[in-house]
Amino acid sequence: MTATEEAAAQDLDLLRRWNATLLAARAGREGPDPAPYGRDLLGRWAEPQRRYHTVTHLKAVLDRIDELTDQGGEGGELELVRLAAWFHDAVYRPDRSENEERSAHLAERALREAGLTEHEVAEVARLVRLTVTHDPAPGDLNGETLCDADLAILATDADTYRGYTAAVREEYAFVPDDAFREGRAAVLRRLLDLPRLFRTPYGAAVWEEKARENLEAELAELTAD
Repeated sequence: MTATEEAAAQDLDLLRRWNATLLAARAGREGPDPAPYGRDLLGRWAEPQRRYHTVTHLKAVLDRIDELTDQGGEGGELELVRLAAWFHDAVYRPDRSENEERSAHLAERALREAGLTEHEVAEVARLVRLTVTHDPAPGDLNGETLCDADLAILATDADTYRGYTAAVREEYAFVPDDAFREGRAAVLRRLLDLPRLFRTPYGAAVWEEKARENLEAELAELTAD
């Protein structure tokens, strides 16, 4: 299978997952065909300015939500968490600072039109905004699951982590090296200052130690003389 064929197969699988998620969230209520909304989102995730925040990242976050559900039974409104994953970087411009807010507004417009209740729409939008800080309140099962899934890339093996950091640097290619190192180091310090990177029991047990090792190693490299 060629790379183009693999990408097309991945898109078809993701569209199937989107359709199933939206229909499950609607819980039998009438609404428009979910497929056009899914295709629009996939198009957004495939925009040319993206290097890390791509369809591959979307799939990884959805897979990690499934992993958390299978391993830990984290609870919460999982269909809404999955919808939030679809929207959390749906609007993404590396040179803009309000991506999460714009993504949340997109979720509010699209999901209201797609037949979700006001509670459901508000909860998805709240979760999208939560990915600014990745710091859910204790007991916020929805927020814990989404944030852990989004941060799971930090706990990957060394080669995968290097690929992640290289892709992030490519997205910010317009930023001079010194400024990028300073900004990236600030992000890493903020993450390392969190009492826990991962809030679910499974995430804390399986991902926390490796993620901190990766973050500390990257920070040391960025700040070396």
